[in-house]
Amino acid sequence: MSLVEDTLTWLGDGSHWEGQDGVPHRLLVHLGLTAASVGLAALIALPPAVLLGHARTRWGGAVVAVANATRALPVLGVLIILASTSLGLSTRSTVLALTIFAVPPLLTNAYVGVREVDADVVQAARGNGMSGLQVLRSVEIPLALPLMAAGIRTSAVQVIATATLAAYVGGGGLGQFLNEGFARGDSAEKAAGGLLVAALALLVELTLAAVQRRLEPPAETRL
Repeated sequence: MSLVEDTLTWLGDGSHWEGQDGVPHRLLVHLGLTAASVGLAALIALPPAVLLGHARTRWGGAVVAVANATRALPVLGVLIILASTSLGLSTRSTVLALTIFAVPPLLTNAYVGVREVDADVVQAARGNGMSGLQVLRSVEIPLALPLMAAGIRTSAVQVIATATLAAYVGGGGLGQFLNEGFARGDSAEKAAGGLLVAALALLVELTLAAVQRRLEPPAETRL
């Protein structure tokens, strides 16, 4: 049979959808790793990014540049290093490594989103007696939300793809199908694992894109 037929046969095998080694369980683990990593990255990145964007200081750009430089770090290398520490082969080491990878798009988009809010809108808000905190909360953050949502979307999709590497250090998730497929020389399992990861990434991308569109302010607000 061809690889396509073999892959469809593998996906249609009920035994691959049952138990802790089945697709549903590993899918939930993969989503859990992604949610934990992106959530922790948001807690780390969003507050300083929003404040730096609001302050509009030169240091904001430097912080963003440093954060973006971390994208050059090899995620698998970071996973291996963390697994070699007291954290060991654990969910914590996996989430920490993926969090490092998830921070840059969140930080960059939140900073740019707040900083690039129209200065005339900000001045009008201040002219109406709003304090700096009120301007940030009621004007800048709402107008920056679409770009912030785009950062979350980018981060989530990247982490979903990268989390497949977690299987190499015992992190679990859909990457285990790829890992096991390579170990067994099973091309159908490798292809099925890759297809499942791609389908999940596409589904999350479409869902978060829809959320981002809902957050777009009315046209008259952006003028």
